[in-house]
Amino acid sequence: MSDRSEGMGWWLASDGKWYPPESGLSPQPPAPPMAKTNGLAIASLVLGIVWIYWIGSILAIVFGHVALSQIKKSNGTQSGRGMAIAGLVLGYLAIVLSIIALGSVFIYCSNQPLEVCIVEFG
Repeated sequence: MSDRSEGMGWWLASDGKWYPPESGLSPQPPAPPMAKTNGLAIASLVLGIVWIYWIGSILAIVFGHVALSQIKKSNGTQSGRGMAIAGLVLGYLAIVLSIIALGSVFIYCSNQPLEVCIVEFG
């Protein structure tokens, strides 16, 4: 530290004093790498939203469980846990609602002539 520059590499600090290059601030450690989003978590969420009849819901559930397992084993290098859980919830919800809808159609059609059910539900 000096009141004037002593040569090349010295720098003027905000306190008005000159500092040599080696006494400057210590270099910051490199930032940790960003966690990559798990692809199966994204697929689970998309299939849970899109539904695509039964197959989309089933795949959303399978991909969601596999993604959660991979994210857990990645030790912080993968993210997307929330997306995987959302895909699981949407997948399970779609299957439950589909079963309820099919059960309702079955109950309705059991009390109607076959022609009425074919016309109404195709």
